[in-house]
Amino acid sequence: MEVKELIINKVKENIGEANIEFVDAIGDFSIIVKKEKLFELAKFLKESPELEFVMCKDVTAIDWATRKKRFSTVYHVYSFKLNFTLRVKTNLVVEPYKVESVASIWESANWYERETFDMYGIEFVNHPDLRRMYMPEGFEYYPLRKDFPVMGIPGSLPLPQKPE
Repeated sequence: MEVKELIINKVKENIGEANIEFVDAIGDFSIIVKKEKLFELAKFLKESPELEFVMCKDVTAIDWATRKKRFSTVYHVYSFKLNFTLRVKTNLVVEPYKVESVASIWESANWYERETFDMYGIEFVNHPDLRRMYMPEGFEYYPLRKDFPVMGIPGSLPLPQKPE
């Protein structure tokens, strides 16, 4: 059985078809899951003896700006057993943009979720240490959002002085 077929069958069997969508575009295989089922899917992907997606390689977000579903979170997870990278996506529709943290499942997701929070403002509920990484605490903007001005916010952060 092909890897993608195995993943589709196991996930449908355990998470339910109503909660997921499978997308295979340009060689990237993704599962789009309802945000309420993200944690359950992540736990299943890691603990399933047939799949063993034991490594979270990256977490990021996409700001669609004008779409009804403003943000998508994207998790890149890897199975050594299958030698396969899977993308797990969720769509976030209404503010405040929140999704359950998977840092308790994949420890490496901790920093990736913090970075995504810092740059996009997406809150990861039950994250063990959700705080800014690059921007100062109290900075009220999120630099990777499409509505962030290209030249930055005038006067929001002092720039370092140029040496003479």
